[in-house]
Amino acid sequence: MSDSRTSAENRPGLARSAHLAVLFVTQTVLAAELVLLVMSEHWLHVFLVTGLMIGILTPELLKRRLRVEIPSEIQIIAILFVFAALFLGEVRDYYERIWWWDEALHSTAGLLLGLLGFLTVHAMNAHRDFDRQVRPSFVALFAFLFSLGVGALWEIFEFTMDQTLGLTMQKPMLGDPSGLTDTMWDLIIEAVTAAAISLAGWRYIKRSRRRYIDTWIGRFIRRNHRLVRQRHRDLRQRRL
Repeated sequence: MSDSRTSAENRPGLARSAHLAVLFVTQTVLAAELVLLVMSEHWLHVFLVTGLMIGILTPELLKRRLRVEIPSEIQIIAILFVFAALFLGEVRDYYERIWWWDEALHSTAGLLLGLLGFLTVHAMNAHRDFDRQVRPSFVALFAFLFSLGVGALWEIFEFTMDQTLGLTMQKPMLGDPSGLTDTMWDLIIEAVTAAAISLAGWRYIKRSRRRYIDTWIGRFIRRNHRLVRQRHRDLRQRRL
């Protein structure tokens, strides 16, 4: 029992170390690429890489000012996803070199956004009273719709970048040079993966409501206990 407790306590520290390592490696790669892009005068990609570096660093730089602390595991997945989508996909042209790259990223996006949907619900409800406040079916539905909503915003972002900067984030397909077919398939893939993670979350909450406190979601709630307590105070004031 003591060994298992010790490993559980050390897990957040290991995740934090892994997060910092991923952050260092990605920033080093992006910085080296930025130098090469400036030397070759590829200014559009310079803009993309600079924005990507700032975006990846922003949560870490504003960590002390933010009221919500996101688990390191979630941040690692988010960093790797953005790195793979914008740097490897657009700058390194993996979308054209690897035919399944776009589908893999959108599948991952559906899973990641589904997890973030669960975190959003749990941020508004304390873990001790969660079962009485929100039904697992609502959590699953919210996670699914949250994933689809953010996925649709990403497609709007791709369309905007293509129209304003001349990129090809929306990939033209045979018989459809407009990219509409690519957009619809992206949304379908995200819907399928979001439905899968939402169903898995629903089953998990239904079958092991007491054990979920040991997962990323539970750690998220424990680290943001101030937000949870504020939520309880607001509820008590409304009842009074």
